[in-house]
Amino acid sequence: MIGRALSHLALLLALSPLLLGVIGKTKALFAGRLGAPLLQPYFDLEKLFRKGFVFSRTTTWVFLAGPVTAVAVPLLAALLIPCGALAAPLSFSGDLILFVYLFGLARFFTAASALDTGSSFEGMGAAREVTFACLAEPTVLFAFIVLARLSGSLSLEGMFGPGLGGAWHRGGPALGLVLVCLFVVLLAENSRIPFDDPNTHLELTMVHEVMVLDHSGPAFGMILYGAAMKLFVLGALLVRLALPQQTGSALLDALLFTAGMLLLAVLIGVVESAMARLRLLRIPQVLIGTTLIALFAMILVLR
Repeated sequence: MIGRALSHLALLLALSPLLLGVIGKTKALFAGRLGAPLLQPYFDLEKLFRKGFVFSRTTTWVFLAGPVTAVAVPLLAALLIPCGALAAPLSFSGDLILFVYLFGLARFFTAASALDTGSSFEGMGAAREVTFACLAEPTVLFAFIVLARLSGSLSLEGMFGPGLGGAWHRGGPALGLVLVCLFVVLLAENSRIPFDDPNTHLELTMVHEVMVLDHSGPAFGMILYGAAMKLFVLGALLVRLALPQQTGSALLDALLFTAGMLLLAVLIGVVESAMARLRLLRIPQVLIGTTLIALFAMILVLR
């Protein structure tokens, strides 16, 4: 168990920033630019962690709790999910509820740290973030109900385990809808286009980025690293759902999973290059529509 946990965490810590580099490189290729180096996210994190902490005199311990939970939550959540054919180190019935609300905990402290600055501007971003999250969480829960029904298990290890390939034969249409819904949630939860732009500087359209404007140095580095790990954890569920095949060779399964994660990063880069950002009023409509699609998928397997 300890060996599996260390393998999970090593994979998470090592590959998470690479996904951001692949996304950035894909967007640069679509724009006809050379773009930043593939390993630029690693360089950025190293530079931030070498800087010192700067805190406003008006903030409390809550301001630092946001970056800490942003790193701690993906590390804990990664222990609940299988990475390719590598089994989850922690697994128990009902851990899917813990998985969903671990990210809710991180979101709460990130929003609280934004409010702790006393800035109405960051409070606006926190309100938007929490509102969109409330609309995305039902989609995840309905998707997990579909997977629990097809797998007969209430743990993530059972839902995304070896039996997932057979579940595609029994409920392929429902799983296809779930795959689309989880991809939309992945974009929304990680503040990607068309829901948000992590590189935006337009004040009235910022959502997640506005909450971390006062963070700097290692605190900002923890937020960026936590965001990269969150993308990896949620992406791992998508890759496992889309590529449930197991070859029987640990090395080949690991390579297949890594290739799937890199292809997912390329797909995100393609989406961000081909689509414009949605108007803020359209985002709730899209998320509600995604919830209805996930509900329809649940009806397909429960009928």
